[in-house]
Amino acid sequence: MNNIGAGIAIIGCGSAAPQNKLTNENLSRMVETSDEWITSRTGMKIRHIANETESLSQLSADAAQKAIADAGLSPIDIDLIILATSTPDDLFGSASKVQSLLGATRAAAFDLTAACSGFVFALITASQFIRTGVYQNVVVIGADVVSRWVDWSDRTTCVLFGDGAGAIVCQASQTGDRLLAFEMRSDGSQNGCLNLPYQSQSQSLVSGITAQSGAYQPIMMNGREVYRFAVAKVPEAIEKAMYRAGLVIEDIDWLLLHQANQRILDAVAKRLKLSPEKILSNIGEYGNTSAASIPLALDAALREGKVKPGDTIATAGFGAGLTWSAAIFKWG
Repeated sequence: MNNIGAGIAIIGCGSAAPQNKLTNENLSRMVETSDEWITSRTGMKIRHIANETESLSQLSADAAQKAIADAGLSPIDIDLIILATSTPDDLFGSASKVQSLLGATRAAAFDLTAACSGFVFALITASQFIRTGVYQNVVVIGADVVSRWVDWSDRTTCVLFGDGAGAIVCQASQTGDRLLAFEMRSDGSQNGCLNLPYQSQSQSLVSGITAQSGAYQPIMMNGREVYRFAVAKVPEAIEKAMYRAGLVIEDIDWLLLHQANQRILDAVAKRLKLSPEKILSNIGEYGNTSAASIPLALDAALREGKVKPGDTIATAGFGAGLTWSAAIFKWG
């Protein structure tokens, strides 16, 4: 399609999650914690955990297939697949595997890594391909199997994370642009607050020449600093996006944030002077699913009939990098 100047419409949504559920009660048998402690500090009750046979690629394909069907399309209609993930099945990327599982034989596919900001970064990236007329139908997937990288003896992190996938279909539109504005930011000086580091070990090859031989370590997080960062930066990013869109807070129907912690969601809404009733949250059911959390929550809200065509949604992702991003869009 050569359709320069097209707008972007978001026309389909789907999600998928592993069947196994890890409850707060289960966690209390693993580490020193309790349901009351976890719930009061995070809002989390359950997180879905992928077993040894479940892959990031299959979860992503399942969510994308539902989104494509919801959009009234078939996989052959898809031009591009962007997979936002930090936990691919293959370090070289999993998007091409997803393309194969879907049977989307015409689609190019690539991974995008921006941790918990990944889905919003990927949505913004998709919009550029559509607006320049390169592609007409783009699938954006946010998916993570974070449980692979959790230290299950560390109660400060193991209570937080779960696995899942969510997807949307973006399509070129000549009847208006539904992605109204966005803001993307990064601050690598705070990288150590939340990371999954590679620890190298020296391996001698020949005399005088060594190589790195090591492995990635479990997730490391300074929860207090991440909270401060999110509560300060996310409202600012949303306000900038609203300003660019020519909107005020009263124009926002729903606040859709990365599901990191219910306290963060509530604090951001308070700073924006937005009613708590406008917060979309399914954190109690899924925990923190990184790049998957925003589309998972969106899909749940659509299935429950909360979000309706024409609703204006302020969304924001934030996390490792550190990165954060905001977008204002209309559904449908």
